[in-house]
Amino acid sequence: MSAAGKREPKLIFRLQFEPEGRIGRGKIALLTHIRETGSISAGGRAMDMSYRRAWLLVDEMNRLFREPVVESQRGGKQGGGAVVTPFGEALIAHYHAMEEKAQAALSDDIDWIIGNLAE
Repeated sequence: MSAAGKREPKLIFRLQFEPEGRIGRGKIALLTHIRETGSISAGGRAMDMSYRRAWLLVDEMNRLFREPVVESQRGGKQGGGAVVTPFGEALIAHYHAMEEKAQAALSDDIDWIIGNLAE
C-alpha cells in the first residue's frame, strides 16, 4: 500500500498476437537474463525456470519473428552458450519504451482509479 493507504496498481503491458503468440514482461526478463549470463539455462535459473521451459519460450519467440531473438551454440570443446541478437536487443528496448509510454499515457486514469478504491 502507498503512503495514502491505497493499493498501488501495477500496469502490466503485453502484446497478444493472434492466433497465438505473445510478448510480455516475463519473456523480456528472460531475454535480459540470457543477455547477462550468456546462457539460456542460467537465464531460466535466474527466474526459477527449468532449462526446458526457458528453451521453449526462446524457441517460441524465435518462431514469432522474422529474425531470431536468441542464437545458441551447442556444447562442445568451448561449451555452449547463447547470445541475444541485435534484433533481440531492439525488441527489449522497444518493449520497455512501450511500457513507459503506456504508463505515462494512462497515469491520470490510473490515479483516478486509485483515488476511488475502497479503503
